[in-house]
Amino acid sequence: MANTLPTAPPSVSLVIGSGSVKCAAAIGVASVLREAGIRIERVVGCSGGALFATLIAMGHDADTARDMTLRLWTKDITARRNNHALLSALAPKLMGFKASRFGLRDDRHINRRLQEAFGDARIEDMPVPLHITATNFMDGELVDLSRGPVAPAIRASLAIPFAFAPVELDGQLLVDGYVSDPLPLSVAIKHGARVIVAVGFESPMMEEIGSAGRFAMQLSSIMSNNLLRARYAFNSVAHHAEVITIIPEFKKRIRLFDTDKVPYIIEAGTQAAREQIGYLRRLLDQDRAIAAAA
Repeated sequence: MANTLPTAPPSVSLVIGSGSVKCAAAIGVASVLREAGIRIERVVGCSGGALFATLIAMGHDADTARDMTLRLWTKDITARRNNHALLSALAPKLMGFKASRFGLRDDRHINRRLQEAFGDARIEDMPVPLHITATNFMDGELVDLSRGPVAPAIRASLAIPFAFAPVELDGQLLVDGYVSDPLPLSVAIKHGARVIVAVGFESPMMEEIGSAGRFAMQLSSIMSNNLLRARYAFNSVAHHAEVITIIPEFKKRIRLFDTDKVPYIIEAGTQAAREQIGYLRRLLDQDRAIAAAA
């Protein structure tokens, strides 16, 4: 009997890398995939990308995801200082420095926002399989969070070094996912992805470096960008998954908390995805034909 093409819609794994509010571009990318009848079979999110990966995995449409972003990603989540952490850095013996509590910004506000948005939702219950990545602070290894409560997992993936304290989860002390891999293609590859749509961003360089904070951010950008390029090159060479990288073009400067530009960011993601959709369709058709002939 001749082989027939499978009736299931073609599918891709979507990987959203770190990039703060720029990661909202993934909302536009996901919308284009859905419009094209391409099923998202798995979503992987890192750092800021973890938030948008979760919104996509929950099945929210673009308007709902945009509105939730505007409520969650606001400047006041970093507005309050953690004075105890600052004092413990200046006088560690006197104040009792603890790595698990060290973050120069009070995280109660972001914790509350995440809890209000996601409640008791669990990663393993998502309509689309979801993976949130963080970094084990003690050994530097990437941690793939695919089970457990959503809110603390996102918080761990967003644990920006120095800004927010690490998160203790499942016996591990976790910090921001970008520290181990800013675009975690390896997670999708590990779970058998054949075709990956990767939404990635390089960290911006500081235009002026007039403070210790900006000095630290410049060093962080240099290291994360070099890590991004190295890990991407390694995954491209070492594995057989097809990777379509979508890098939205922003003609406007996007700062960390430019939430007023979220609609513009989403549209940039939409346009970037549309430019790739023809090639992606051909690739998926070819993939289905090979699978049918096997």
